[in-house]
Amino acid sequence: MSPSSTKPQAVAPSRKVVSERITQVLSGIRVPDLPYPASKSSPEQEPDWRPLLMSCWTEQRDERVTKVLRSVQIEWTVRQVNAAYLSDRIMDVFLKTSGLHAALVGRIARLRFWLAWQLDLCGAEVFSGVLLDWLDNLQEWRGWSDTGGRSSRVLLDQLDSLVITVSGSFEAGSRDPLEHYCSQWLADTRKRDDQVARLRERLLETEQGASRQRLSDQVARALIGRALTGRQLPPPITRFILTDWHKVLKQSVWAEGTDSEVHRHANKLLEWLVWVGDPQLSDRDRNRLYHVGEQLGDRVRDVWTRALGEGAPEQALHDIQAVIVARIRGETPELEPALLPDSDFSWDSSWLVNEPVPADESEPLVGQWFVEGEGAREQRRFFFALLPDSGEVLWTNGAGVKLGLQPWKEFQAELASGGLRPLPESTAFGQVLAETLEVLSKVCARQLEQREKAAKEARARADALRKEREAAEQRRREEELARQQALEREREEAERQRVADEKAEQERLRKEAELVATKQVEGIALGGWIVLTQETRDDDPVRLKLAVKISASRKYVFVDRLGLNRREFLQDELVNGIVEGRIRVLGSSAEFDDTLSRVVGRIRVGRN
Repeated sequence: MSPSSTKPQAVAPSRKVVSERITQVLSGIRVPDLPYPASKSSPEQEPDWRPLLMSCWTEQRDERVTKVLRSVQIEWTVRQVNAAYLSDRIMDVFLKTSGLHAALVGRIARLRFWLAWQLDLCGAEVFSGVLLDWLDNLQEWRGWSDTGGRSSRVLLDQLDSLVITVSGSFEAGSRDPLEHYCSQWLADTRKRDDQVARLRERLLETEQGASRQRLSDQVARALIGRALTGRQLPPPITRFILTDWHKVLKQSVWAEGTDSEVHRHANKLLEWLVWVGDPQLSDRDRNRLYHVGEQLGDRVRDVWTRALGEGAPEQALHDIQAVIVARIRGETPELEPALLPDSDFSWDSSWLVNEPVPADESEPLVGQWFVEGEGAREQRRFFFALLPDSGEVLWTNGAGVKLGLQPWKEFQAELASGGLRPLPESTAFGQVLAETLEVLSKVCARQLEQREKAAKEARARADALRKEREAAEQRRREEELARQQALEREREEAERQRVADEKAEQERLRKEAELVATKQVEGIALGGWIVLTQETRDDDPVRLKLAVKISASRKYVFVDRLGLNRREFLQDELVNGIVEGRIRVLGSSAEFDDTLSRVVGRIRVGRN
């Protein structure tokens, strides 16, 4: 769990916008080289890919869903292919930008199989519940490292149980088991947050106190070590400095710091004790030796009381006073090396120049994560605080447990050499989701625009082709109509010609018949007979005999056998009657009758 107080930020776009973009991408995007179906399939033919995805999850395979789809000879639906691509794209981006440890984010990325199944099944609803909150909350673990310790093992155990939970979700055909798991995870996270917050408070208070203790002890040791190194001193003075005056120096630094008056006096008295005890230093100025020896005891008691709030050890002071008296008398006391080579007294002179770290250098780094190592061996540390007294960096882990201390200069050197580097900015899953969908929705919109443009162009080409075909058909019809009209005109002309020819023939035949009939009429002698055909077949023909023939008026008068029923005909009437077959002349020669009959017959045939 990240010690950072910054919580994962909410997704910038609303969930409604995210939902709309997911729906748009699932139905509209087309990605090259993906196994899209050749034609639209019916819902009854949609393949069930849940067993395949479940097996991939159970085996914890680190491969893309789209690669799995290509590996089997099944025709997937467009929605399934797009769901696989979308889950792969989201998890691939999350792998690169989440900032989580590789061992951790790799496990989370395997959710792509479950996510693809749910995106196909229910679309954007998969992110409408607690799942998105849980994925965002994973940023709390961005400082996690696989150290093998208890705190790192806890998270791995939780992710092991995630495998069982997701498998149960596959088997049940519902996302309820995973959502329950996420809810429980978030509840546990809130409890841990409270515990870690209290732990961090106690840790900071403890380490700040320990830092001041280290500062006071190390400064005291450094002052004593610097003063005693290479010196030959009487044992009482050496013993007093190492066992008694060390406490005064340490307490003076702890209580008021290295700039306090008490500390300055304590350090000055340390120098006096060494100066008095070392003949090489004090023999050069006997007057000053007398003056220092006279005041040293009172000064030591005063500083001791001010620093520790109690009386000084009189026996130790008495032994020191005896040494001073002997030195004033000119005696040479027994001398021993103040610090033996095999002494367990350690000191570091760098503590004497321990300058405070500038706030403008340290404050931007507090609360940041740093990384050392690469890949699975990568270890992460949290810059929890800079302890101002000791100038040390306090490192903690993701659970707020102390990892160690590091001097500021050593930290700077490691940072400059690249052995330690800042952890790049992380991206919450919700932001990954929103940004990925924003990019894909733009791609989808461009593809839709291109498809609409292509469809419009296709429609335009189809319309142009249709119009061209219609124009060609119209031209063909017009040409056919013109041809038919020409044929019709030709037929009409031929018919007119035929009618005219027939009419001319009829006229010619009629003239011939009229000539024959005229000869026949003119050849009727008085007393010659004609037969009149009645209009109805039931009536008998009427026979008439020529009684009078008037040449001037060309009139013929006929009577019946009894001389009655007089009928008059003009010559033309007789001719027309004979031609038309209504009148037949009796008593003429057979040859004449046959000729007339043939002529009249041809006239009738022509009429029919």
